[in-house]
Amino acid sequence: MAIFLKANWENIIMVNYEIDPEILRPFLPKGVTIDLFDGKAYISLVGFMFKKTKIFNIPIPRFGTFEEINLRFYVKREEGYFVKRGVVFINETIPYPLVAWVANWLYKEHYTVVPTKHFFSKFESTQQLQFEWLLNKKWNSIFVETETKSKDMEPNSFEEFIYQHYYGYTKVNENATEEYRLQHPRWKVFPVTNHAINCDFSTMYGNDFSVLNHTQPKAVFVADGSAVKIEWKRNRLKFGYERN
Repeated sequence: MAIFLKANWENIIMVNYEIDPEILRPFLPKGVTIDLFDGKAYISLVGFMFKKTKIFNIPIPRFGTFEEINLRFYVKREEGYFVKRGVVFINETIPYPLVAWVANWLYKEHYTVVPTKHFFSKFESTQQLQFEWLLNKKWNSIFVETETKSKDMEPNSFEEFIYQHYYGYTKVNENATEEYRLQHPRWKVFPVTNHAINCDFSTMYGNDFSVLNHTQPKAVFVADGSAVKIEWKRNRLKFGYERN
């Protein structure tokens, strides 16, 4: 299988909010359903580092390392007895227009471009990580403090549910969905000891998500990350008549 994109994803913060599934339904691609954990729907504000990015194994000079901030929710698609667990992105934010343009043009993704920055500090027993992005002349941010020793995710845990989704689904239109697959090993997580979230959800993601401005996260996780591969092949799922 040809690999479209290779990159290292590092220090993957997931800020997880319980959300009314009715808010998500307008963004739900055809052919998938909302994936629930203990009967509840979740959406995640995510920050992580993209490093050593390659497209078709060719390094991207100057643009290969950057911060990404995204908002995503969780879905599944059943094929017989096999369940494909995946994610749908409301928006993905990066600092480079060229990278965003390529992703949007090739795959009809929802990338936007704003200035971003981050810092990382590691001490003997703790580490601190912060991602920031500039919106309407105001810096938004995700800050976490964790222990320095990582641990395995517990089977059937909330952490496992959040991180172990290996498919992506894109709503092309009302009658077509694109499906793609990610490859990466099972990640380890760092116990979080402190966090602070400063995000204007309504301005960043639209009024549908303004409720998150007043919602406390259910949990905040940090994974170590790894090399990640995204396959070139995308399955076009068609339902009914698809207009060009």
